[in-house]
Amino acid sequence: MNPIWTTHLSDPLRKLCAVLFLLVAYQVSATKLLIPMDGSQRDHLKAYGIAYWTLEREVTVEWLLNYRGGSFLIEHFQAIEQECTIRGVSFQVIADGQAANIRAEISDPEVNMEVVKLEKAPKIAVYAPGSFQPWDDAVALVMTYAEIPYERLYDEEVIAGELPQYDWLHLHHEDFTGQYGKFYRNYRNATWYQAQVQESEASAARLGFAKVSLMKGAVAGKIRDYVAGGGYLFTMCSGSDSFDIALAAEGVDICSAEFDHDPIDPACQEKLDFGKSLAFRDFRLITDPMTYEFSNIDATDIHQRIGQTKDFFTLFDFSAKWDVVPSMLCQSHEQVIRGFMGQTTAFRADLVKSGVTVMGENKAHGTVKYIHGEYALGQWTFYGGHDPEDYQHMVGDPPTDLTLHPNSAGYRLILNNILFPAARKKKQKT
Repeated sequence: MNPIWTTHLSDPLRKLCAVLFLLVAYQVSATKLLIPMDGSQRDHLKAYGIAYWTLEREVTVEWLLNYRGGSFLIEHFQAIEQECTIRGVSFQVIADGQAANIRAEISDPEVNMEVVKLEKAPKIAVYAPGSFQPWDDAVALVMTYAEIPYERLYDEEVIAGELPQYDWLHLHHEDFTGQYGKFYRNYRNATWYQAQVQESEASAARLGFAKVSLMKGAVAGKIRDYVAGGGYLFTMCSGSDSFDIALAAEGVDICSAEFDHDPIDPACQEKLDFGKSLAFRDFRLITDPMTYEFSNIDATDIHQRIGQTKDFFTLFDFSAKWDVVPSMLCQSHEQVIRGFMGQTTAFRADLVKSGVTVMGENKAHGTVKYIHGEYALGQWTFYGGHDPEDYQHMVGDPPTDLTLHPNSAGYRLILNNILFPAARKKKQKT
């Protein structure tokens, strides 16, 4: 019985079937499946879905860092080959001897490559409201395209303490400061905006909070604790800086009356505690309700001056053998990637904390796009911008059709993060 098709069975029986099948399979097969991730791959995004699908069936995936764009090597099962064919993913069947030669090439200390074993499909959660539309969030959009399953949760579930059930958490385009995305100037009379305010205020009251800003601050604290306990956090656009601002502003009223019906603390800037934030320091709040911006962390103004045709960011080339984590997160077939805008497009480099790992930057203009860090037992990644294949996504724009962008290097960075928690824990070299 094939473990690829036994997910409907009870857990012990499924595991027994998997072992029996593998014992038989090894007798008849001496080949491996190589999924290349260089320019020869027809669909890079769906290739990640194949890796995840394989892990769900308790088959180990070897991630060949920096080998042909970060390729995947898997035991050759007919069901996996068929799934690659169905999904349009390029693959090669190679002999065990060829696989051994690849591993030998990678193990050469003079070569910037490494093998990382992926062993368990991470359980994924997306923090998003009930009105959430998957096509309006790049992470949910690419997971849907790659056929990677996820569950949705929001404030009630976070406050109830459900986060530890998940290995990986993504924060949907969100505002953790309680200012409703700073959309007040342009959309305060829009039906969708008013509905969002009413829904949020009702939720805050139901959970015992006097204001939405207090509820969001408590949620941010729960997410911080989730990371501290060993969770993996990934967020894009305003879900990054508004989250960090909320942490630094714990217990401080930074919202004007237009948002929370009472005056802002006039000394709020001086009361920020940058020791509580994960990524940023010394930033200045922008408290004017008529300004579509949370703080000076965001570098959207700089990128507007750069313009679309010249807007790029460069991935750092880390040592795969010594800096395994950032090497995993930067796997791509392209090192220079097209930029894209968002409410939070990129981060000012001089406001990033010294212990944070910068993985993608526009050095000429002093901005960083892609950063990573550790917090207690967990890890987090912030990625600036809204949609890697929609340069300036606007409210109400149609969804990005990823069938037109199967080789998107910008979207690949998201999927690197999704597979990251599946890696066998390995002591970092010092």
